[in-house]
Amino acid sequence: MDSNYTVLARKYRSQDFQSLIGQDVLVKTLTTAINTSRIAHAYIFTGIRGTGKTSTARILAKALNCQSSDRATATPCGQCENCRAIAAGQHIDVMEIDAASHTGVDNMRDILDAAQYRPTNGRYKVYIIDEVHMLSTSAFNALLKTLEEPPAHVIFILATTEIRKVPVTILSRCQRFDLVRVPVETLKKHFAWIAEKENVNLTDSANELLARAADGSVRDGLSLFDQAIAQTGGNVDESAVLDMLKRADRGVVVDFMKTVLSGDTAAALDKVDQIYTNGADLSMLLTDMMEWTHWATRMHPALRAGNVQNTPFTADQREQIHEIISNISLNTLSRIWQVMVAAVSEMQAAGNQKQCFDMLIIRMMHIADMPSVAEILKKQPDHQISQPIQRSANNASPISQQMPPAKTIRKITNATELGTALQETKEILLYSYFSANIEIIEIADNKIKYFDRHGDADFAHKLSTWLFNTTEKNWTLERADESQNVQTVSEQKRTELESDPMIASAMSLFEGAQITGVSK
Repeated sequence: MDSNYTVLARKYRSQDFQSLIGQDVLVKTLTTAINTSRIAHAYIFTGIRGTGKTSTARILAKALNCQSSDRATATPCGQCENCRAIAAGQHIDVMEIDAASHTGVDNMRDILDAAQYRPTNGRYKVYIIDEVHMLSTSAFNALLKTLEEPPAHVIFILATTEIRKVPVTILSRCQRFDLVRVPVETLKKHFAWIAEKENVNLTDSANELLARAADGSVRDGLSLFDQAIAQTGGNVDESAVLDMLKRADRGVVVDFMKTVLSGDTAAALDKVDQIYTNGADLSMLLTDMMEWTHWATRMHPALRAGNVQNTPFTADQREQIHEIISNISLNTLSRIWQVMVAAVSEMQAAGNQKQCFDMLIIRMMHIADMPSVAEILKKQPDHQISQPIQRSANNASPISQQMPPAKTIRKITNATELGTALQETKEILLYSYFSANIEIIEIADNKIKYFDRHGDADFAHKLSTWLFNTTEKNWTLERADESQNVQTVSEQKRTELESDPMIASAMSLFEGAQITGVSK
């Protein structure tokens, strides 16, 4: 193994603004600022990993200290002592600080104390603080004042992937630049250029896969490219990249989605088994299915949303997609999309991804088969929809399908019937109080005379209201002042149980047994 080998991501790292790919707005703004001597005292670069935040910071440091000019220049030579030292990370006046390992306030105080001294070899002292969001609250507070009014010879360059974690008091003191994801076409051109430099045979389809797998990150893409070269020995083709990524070919995905939307569950599960056996990552397959559904929705003839020529599918595959979606509604595509989005977290949490994926496919196919509300209404016979509306409009006889069930008018002549009616109408609290505390002395002609052992002043009102709603008659309730030693409903039921021969026989088996309550 060659100990001097340098990975592609480091070997082809941008060394000047001209070679910084995919960040045109950033490059234009910084070069103009340098050429017009409008150099800020603090910058903050934010964006996803691998888009050039630290590289831009180093390029800016070289531009400020390049010896090829008597002032800051937007085109550093890269050959002078300062440029070479900065590129190697060895310049005494350009300090790169990893905030993840220098989070404390003491680390920040050491930096700020050193900032007061003038630079040794360059025009400016440049502090590059990477992953600045990792600093502690105390460290941020220590940085505030110096960041707002630093010495004239000091430039702060902050970099972060988590801009929301940086206090607004820090952000307000810096010029902010958001580094964007590098487009797929730009990455493809960059990888093709590197392949030519490295004498590597890179097919266009393999290049496409690498550029899309990079997800906008130059470093991620070059790391994948490096791995593909090591795996193939320099002949990087589509099959090798697919095997490395554990990803199914897009043609396979198109064919698989055709089977899923055809409704043949057995065939779909067979294809899952084949893809899984061939070593594909099912999480990546789910991602590819979501990508297919997204583009199929945008390509749907009912929508035609925006330009679809930049899809990751070939012309033949796009024709297949058009054929598949010609008989599929937007509603169906939307439903299976929602199912797949919900399945992402399920797949991550599942102990067995294969089982989870099988169940996802079954769920997708059943949901895809479900008719929409409009289709259900269309299948209803006309007389079930229009006729009731017409009869109702003409004030015809009541429509039985739309009328609530007839109300039951109860007749109550004794305490048992009263208790039963309370239970059947779900008046549980009222029944519970009635059965345990009320002695019914007399019931006759919509009049009840009773004694309340507990003395609830509101009982009469509650019971009379319920009686009116239940019997549709006004009742008179008279409360006796003294008990007549009449059994309550619960006591009556207990007496009946105790006199039952079977209950008596069962209780005789246990000494001291007694009935403590009756539930019904």
